[in-house]
Amino acid sequence: LLTPQALQLGTVLVGSPTKDGTISIITTSADADEPRRVQFPAPSQSSPLSPGQPRWANYVKGVIQHYKGGPIPGFSAVIASDIPLGGGLSSSASLEVATYTFLQQLCPDDGDLVAKALLCQKAEHTFANMPCGIMDQFISVMGKEGHALLIDCRAAPGVDGWMHAPGQENTTSGDTGLQDAATLEQLCCNDGCISAAAKSRLGEEVYRRARHVIGEIARTDQAAQALKNRDYKTFGKLMVESHNSLRDDYEVSCPELDELVAAALEVKGVYGSRMTGGGFGGCTVTLLEAAAAEEAQHHIQEKYSRTATFYLTKPSEGAKVLPL
Repeated sequence: LLTPQALQLGTVLVGSPTKDGTISIITTSADADEPRRVQFPAPSQSSPLSPGQPRWANYVKGVIQHYKGGPIPGFSAVIASDIPLGGGLSSSASLEVATYTFLQQLCPDDGDLVAKALLCQKAEHTFANMPCGIMDQFISVMGKEGHALLIDCRAAPGVDGWMHAPGQENTTSGDTGLQDAATLEQLCCNDGCISAAAKSRLGEEVYRRARHVIGEIARTDQAAQALKNRDYKTFGKLMVESHNSLRDDYEVSCPELDELVAAALEVKGVYGSRMTGGGFGGCTVTLLEAAAAEEAQHHIQEKYSRTATFYLTKPSEGAKVLPL
């Protein structure tokens, strides 16, 4: 179970079709690897695209190659984004979904949102060689303003519903990550804990990893109910429990993330805080009252041993077409 929210950050792809069958794309991101301009023929059955250099272009090429609404004409486009690369805030999914949304304007597909998210995930698997989960693509496609999205991946990925998310702001602060965990429900007792027999077979380290995954599913279920009830105190408490489990059982946090979380929790008006993304750096996400945002930024920066970057945001809409 997952409860993502779309941020008020994004990736914009602006372009127009050409008649020469050539695709030309420029990224304005200073953090992208060189070259920042790529050019290649539009794919065909006899001449498919393949990954290569620069790495940033593989996310775009993968979506173009797998897109089902073709044939895709040549086009020229420019990409701009305010999402930090490698910060655990879904910059890759944002780029994939922006590319897909642009292609829909050139040669429309059937409009299936789940298929759109799954194709973007496939592009990342096959062209960027990143075995990511589906959460980032789902929320980038289906984000709803003022709401969180409940995703159930225990069987085939599916949308379970939207929940009203707080009018308070989220502040994220950052530095790197990504990783995935498999569900281990076969190890569970009826109450969601790991059975004694399974614990004895697993060994200490694997047991703690499994305990995190199973506990996180239960916490997400509780968090979804808390959001439905607009019970932000309970939601914040579950955020902290999640971070502690990621730190202690799954061991994907780091001292910098722990510092940011601890500092945020000292501020009045903060409901909860936890790492986000795959860990080992990247960002934290903090749920707080809007009135506490300025004090929280000042206090966190004062307590943090490095320099933090802050993004103040509310739950936002997913991908959309912007008329020029």
